[in-house]
Formats: sequence, C-alpha cells, structure tokens
Amino acid sequence: MKLLSRQFSLDLCDDRNTGHSPTVAAAIEKLSSATGTESRGAIFTRSEVVDFILDLAGYTDDQPLYAKRLLEPAFGGGDFLLPVVGRLLRAWRATRATDSPLADLGDAVRAVELHRETFQATHAAVLALLRQQGLAAGTAMLLAERWLSLDDFLLAPLDGPFDFVVGNPPYVRQESIPAPLLAEYRSRYQTMYDRADIYIPFIERSLSLLGKSGSLAFICADRWMKNRYGGPLRNLVAEQFHLKIYIDMMDTPAFHSDVIAYPAITVITREAPGTTRIAHRPAIDRATLATLTDALCARILPKEEPGLVREMVGVADGSQPWLLESMDQMALIRRLERRFPSLEEVGCKIGIGVATGADKAYIGDFEALDVEADRKLPLVTTRDIASGEVQWRGLGIVNPFAEGGGLVDLCDYPRLRHYLELRREVIAGRHCAQKNPANWYRTIDRITPALATTPKLLIPDIKGEAHVVFEGGALYPHHNLYYVVSQDWDLRALQAVMLSAATRLFVATYSTKMRGGFMRFQAQYLRRIRIPRWAEVCAPLRAELAEAAINRDLQACNRAVFKLYGLSSEEQSTLGG
Repeated sequence: MKLLSRQFSLDLCDDRNTGHSPTVAAAIEKLSSATGTESRGAIFTRSEVVDFILDLAGYTDDQPLYAKRLLEPAFGGGDFLLPVVGRLLRAWRATRATDSPLADLGDAVRAVELHRETFQATHAAVLALLRQQGLAAGTAMLLAERWLSLDDFLLAPLDGPFDFVVGNPPYVRQESIPAPLLAEYRSRYQTMYDRADIYIPFIERSLSLLGKSGSLAFICADRWMKNRYGGPLRNLVAEQFHLKIYIDMMDTPAFHSDVIAYPAITVITREAPGTTRIAHRPAIDRATLATLTDALCARILPKEEPGLVREMVGVADGSQPWLLESMDQMALIRRLERRFPSLEEVGCKIGIGVATGADKAYIGDFEALDVEADRKLPLVTTRDIASGEVQWRGLGIVNPFAEGGGLVDLCDYPRLRHYLELRREVIAGRHCAQKNPANWYRTIDRITPALATTPKLLIPDIKGEAHVVFEGGALYPHHNLYYVVSQDWDLRALQAVMLSAATRLFVATYSTKMRGGFMRFQAQYLRRIRIPRWAEVCAPLRAELAEAAINRDLQACNRAVFKLYGLSSEEQSTLGG
C-alpha cells in the first residue's frame, strides 16, 4: 500500500511537485479540495449513455484495445473509466498478447482527475475491478498508478497521441475559477475566448492530443456550437478535424441529475472534413441506442430507418455557428441571409433593459419611491407583458443619471440622496460600487431616460416561442427584457415579422436551447434576423403586417411574412406554413 499512500499525499499546492507558480499551484489546490458537485462542474452520466458513446467512438472489445491508447480528461466517479477498463480487459483476454498484463496494458489508458476525494474513491474502485477480474494485487496497483493521475488536465504533462478521447468534461463558469489559474489557461489555450466555460479548453486540448484518425467522443453542453465564445473552437474543428456525429440530447435523461444546459454528444475525428451524421433526442434504453449506433456508424446510411439519422454537409464552416437543423431549413436560412440585410442594417437597434445589481434598492412602487419626480422612471418587467400586451403593475426605478450620461450630484437632489443613503450598505456592497467607490450609487447599466419615451418592441430572454410585445413609449425596460427600436420600420409591421415562424427559425437555428426546449431570445441571436428595407415593402403589405400584429393573429403574421420574403410553397412548408 506504499504506492497508494504516496499518490494520495501529493500536495498540489507545492510548486516543487507541479512546476507551477505558487499562485497557480494554490489555485489548483483550492479546486482540488472544493466541496459540492456544482462548484466542480461534476455531472454524472448514465451507464446506457456511456456505452453508447464508447461504441460511437469505436472503443469496442472486438479489437485489440490493449494496442491502442485512450484518454479521459476528467474521470470523476468513473462513469466512463470503469466501463473502459472492463472493455479493455475483455479485449486483452480474447487475444492475450503476452502473459504480462502490465506490459500489455500499461499504456492503454490515461485518465486525469483534479478533485482529490473523487480521485481516491475512483482509484479504489479501479483497484477493486482489477482484482475482481483476477489480476494480482501488485499488478492492479501498478496499473492504477500508470493509468490514473491526480492533476489539472489543462496543465498536466501528457504523453500523447491517443486513439480515443472520451468523457464528460466539467462544466464550470469562469467566475468559479481563481484568477491566477484562469490567466494561466488563457495563456495556453487559444479557444479561451470571451466568456468561454472551462469545457472549451478541455475540448481544445483533447483534440490536440488525438493521433491520426483518432476519435474524440464527448457529452457536454452544446452552447459552444452556436454562441459567440465558441467561435475559435468551431474554427479549429473546421480547419483540422471532421465533425463526424452530432446527437441532440435535449430533454433526454442522459445524466443522473437534471441539467439546465442543453447537452449534446459529438464525435470529432482527426480526419479530412466530410458529412456529419445527425440524430435527435433518442430514447435512453440499450436497444434503441444500439440500433442508433448501427445507423450512425454504418458505412452507408441505412434506408430502412428513414428519419432516424440524417446527413448534412458543410456544418463546420469556419467560426460560423453550426446549423444542425434540416437541410431544407439550413438552405432557407442561407438564402435569406444572402438576399436580405440584418435588422441593424435596416436601421433597427437591439438592446437590453437595465441591470441595477440591487433591484430591491432601486426598484419599488413608482408612486411610493420617495425621490424627486425626475429621478424615477416607470419600469416594465416580464410580468407586465405576460399576456402579450403591456399591463403595467406600477413599478418604478430610481434613476441616478443626468441627461448627459454622468451621475447626478446628490447635493442637488436631497430626496434622492436620503433615499440612497438609507440603502447605502446594499448599494455600496455591489462589485461595481467597490471597483469605483466615488460612483457607488450608479446602476450597473446606464439609464437613458429617452428610451422610456421611445416606442419599442419588448422580448423576454427565455421563451419556448417568440413573445414580442409592442410598448408605445411610456416605460423603461428591466434587464430580463430585450428591446428593439427602429428609425425606419413601422414597429407594428416589425412585430409581425418577429412573431412569425421565420423569426423563430432564425432564433432556433442560432440560439442555444435550455431544458424543456426553451430558446434564448438574446441580442446576438436577434441580430441574425434578416428583413428587407422598409422602403422596399409595398403599402398593402405594410398594412397587412401591421394589422396582423395588432390583432395578434399568428397565422396572419406568417402569411404576410411569407409574402415579405417571397417564400416558395416548399419553403413555407419548411416553416410549417
């Protein structure tokens, strides 16, 4: 047991052992000792899904797996690692290259885990499995020592290349990573762009370790496939790899616990780019997944299972978001993008309502807010527009900004000063206030009073369908609402466009989805919508669009928008019209 004790006593905070600076080593040690699965990004995968992913990767025991190499970047509780070891031993026993399991199997697996307690538990489980399979205690211990590493995958020395990389990389937001460690990651990984979550560099490094014809098979959040921060990683895949398989796992019980993010399985290989095989939301049972595996991995796509799997070309296109809908829908999106300008190019502006950082301090009953009359604005929230029309509930927001954009002098506004001072502890405790104590009373976002009096369309962030409400110019939007204002387009006509199936297609194509099929109607996706210039819309169609929106008649909106875009009957059918 001496080797086991030495492995577990490794001090990740000791830079003599790790080669890292003391601040980075301390940050790694902090994560290694973290409590709670959420802080570690640990989500555990069901065994049926694990076997499905291993099959898709090609890690099957009907071949000499001992002659190949597999890497798991974050093995956690062993959801992937233990089945991998089982398959490896079965393949080895079937061929038995030599009578030395250490010589035959020692290089077959590399698995890394950062969290110390998790490492210890899974290390013990691997030892138990090896002993159960008849290996001597000393041999089992030496194999576990060779295979398993207590380390940070993104910084650990690894002797690639590998034939397979499999697993479920951790889902950790940047805010949860200590600053010195985040800086180290950014210096090493080109895909750590914008607000990329930690699984992004996990995928980058895993791809870099693939050997020729090697296969990466991961299940993780799909956000990087469409949103801004995934651009560099998408470009890397497009330039150097083949996106071979994509499986949409939305609303499937793929994990042992519920997840908010929208998961997907991707298989990416170090091969020349080619067609991508796509499947959606399979039932999680072994028979269904076995049938799906056969179809996804067949040399020629089987015709006896229409709709089970489809093929698309050109999914990975530089840094562009991956369009993973049907070929007909992708063709329609591309035609509209070539033919029409974007919303902003036709004079529309897209923004988001005000974030305060302390809503309880800044927001209250409009009439009861005890500040000067010009220091408060009536506020519209998602609850005010739930019916599809504005039904103001009487909330207001305190406005600390002057017309010119800077903060007002509190000496000029005694009631405002008194109101803010009563709430100073909460307001000044915000991160933005601590960064700039002189401006402690500003809201996170600047308030521009003219926006309240500007007619606008209001759109909640998360919805299953487009929910677009006209507001005539009396209320200021809260931060859960996006707004659209226009210099040229009539807002009622524009509302009809944004309520239509065409807008839903744009948002559904580019948006990341949440559990339950909800989409994010964020500015970055709304900016993808294409429409003609207002001057190009004939008077009868202008009137038809506006009337459809005023009546909130979605079918009439669709009919008018189909005319606006000049859609063929086949394209209308693609949109369900």
